[in-house]
This record gives sequence, C-alpha cells and structure tokens, in this order.
Amino acid sequence: MKFYFAPLEGISGHIYRNAYHDIFGNIDKYFAPFIVPNKSRNLKGKELKDILPENNVDINLVPQILTNKSEGFMDTCKKLKLLGYNEVNINLGCPSGTVVSKFRGSGFLAKRMELDKFFYEIFKAGAENVSVKTRIGKEDPEEMYELMKIYNKYPLKELIIHPRVQTDYYKGTPNLEVFKDALESSVNPVCYNGDIFTVEDYKMITEKFPQVDRVMLGRGILRNPGIITQIKNGKNIDKEQLKSFHDRLYNDYKRVLSGDKHVLFKMKELWFYMGNMFQDSDKYIKKIRKSQDLVDYNIIVASIFRELELI
Repeated sequence: MKFYFAPLEGISGHIYRNAYHDIFGNIDKYFAPFIVPNKSRNLKGKELKDILPENNVDINLVPQILTNKSEGFMDTCKKLKLLGYNEVNINLGCPSGTVVSKFRGSGFLAKRMELDKFFYEIFKAGAENVSVKTRIGKEDPEEMYELMKIYNKYPLKELIIHPRVQTDYYKGTPNLEVFKDALESSVNPVCYNGDIFTVEDYKMITEKFPQVDRVMLGRGILRNPGIITQIKNGKNIDKEQLKSFHDRLYNDYKRVLSGDKHVLFKMKELWFYMGNMFQDSDKYIKKIRKSQDLVDYNIIVASIFRELELI
C-alpha cells in the first residue's frame, strides 16, 4: 500500500512536513497545498518558500495547482520544472466558497465542457505526469459518472477521489457506492481519500476495495500523527515520540514566525486536531484555546504530557 499526505492549506506546509517526515516517516508521497497561477515570471512568496527543494530535502513532494485556465496551468508547470518538479496535481476538490465561486477547485466540476476542454488543451500542449484530486461532483453524486467519462479520456498519472460533493464540505460520510463505480470504471490508477481516522477505517476501505493500492490521509494524520505506524506495524506511538513531534514543530515555528502570537496560533491549530489523542483532555485543550502567551501555553502542554495518558 502507498500512503499519501493530503495538501491542507495553512497546515501541512514544509514546517509540518519536515517534522512529520523526520519523526514518523511512512509517507510515499506528500502533496503541497495549492499554488494559484500568476502572471509574474517566477513563483513568489509563501508558495515558493513552501516548495523550494532546500525546504523539502529527501521528501517526495508533488506541487498542486489550483486553476481553471490551461495557459496558467502550463505556465506554472514550466516554473515548477525549473525547480526540479516533474509531477503536478490539479486541485478539483477544494470546497471553499471563495474558491468555488471562481469555478476553481470543486467548483470547476460544474463546468464539464470547460473541464474537458482544459484537459484537452494541457495534454495537447505536452503536459505529463499530471494527477487529479477530485470530489465526485458539485452538488449531486451522480455527476461523477459524467466526470469519469472526461477523466478516462486522458492519461492521468492517478486519480485521487474524495467521495463527497462540494456542498457536503466535510459533513456526512463518503459515498462509497459512487467511489466503487468510479474505481471500477477508471482507466487510470485510483487513490482513495476521505475519513481515514482510525486503523478500523483503513481496514474497512481496504477490505471493501481490495484493488485499491494507494490511500491519501489528511485530517486523519493531523488527529493522530501515528496512524500510519499503527496501520503498518500494529503499534501505538508513545508520549515521548508525540512530544518530540510537538517540540520539533514548536521550535521550528518559533524559528520562522515573527512574534509569539503567530506561533501560538499554529500550536492552537495543532491541538485542535491532536487533543483527542489524550484521555480526559477537554479542560486542557480549553486552556490552550484561551492561552494568550507562550509562557501559559508551555505550562499547559507540560501538564498534558505529564498528567494524561494516550488513548
């Protein structure tokens, strides 16, 4: 089985990626949060910093592009190739309202004629090693059957399917019946993505779809950084390893971010997901949310690792 780390905007950047890779590993391919094409000659700002090769040493990273314009896509591919990237991913999954309103991300799925034209143009222009991360439709799961007709026309490196529609956001449960039909009809390799939060979730997907040989996790890793270790080895991580991960992130964020406020924001975000790993952690996580400086934060975190047990 191949394990992929999903692109999570604002969270799974190179700081998180490197800490996770060094302490846990187990990821075959990381996907960088999306890049929006621009007209400047070079990538710039945080997008460039996140994918610079020197910030991703020994990490198998695939940049993701968010666009509905073939020209912008191909131009960005050229910029990425200069950095050494020969594989790219197209974002057709982001459910954010601001993205969808511009018919990007999963909003592009509602424009099937334009989507087909987009793929035709990029492959005619010589695009290679292009994967797609998609939802199963904009509003109706039945849209996936028409979308598959489009995807099957083109030589995609792989098709990563999150079996929800855009309007679901992350609510409800993935539509496994539609995923099954898409998997069976696809001429391209298929990766499953969606709601793998536990070993049991993973077993359910792999038993239901034994032909699936790659899965992508995102929120599942944020909630439990040791989940892939548990899947592969049947062993739970210990507090020491989790603390090492926390401390690495904390120190790296302090190194690159200006001011305690920004570091505190990042660490609160971390505990929003990771807090459920500890028994009876609610009051501690509440204190973290209310903390106003790193002194208070450090005291609370020390108490968590000293007083609480992992679930």
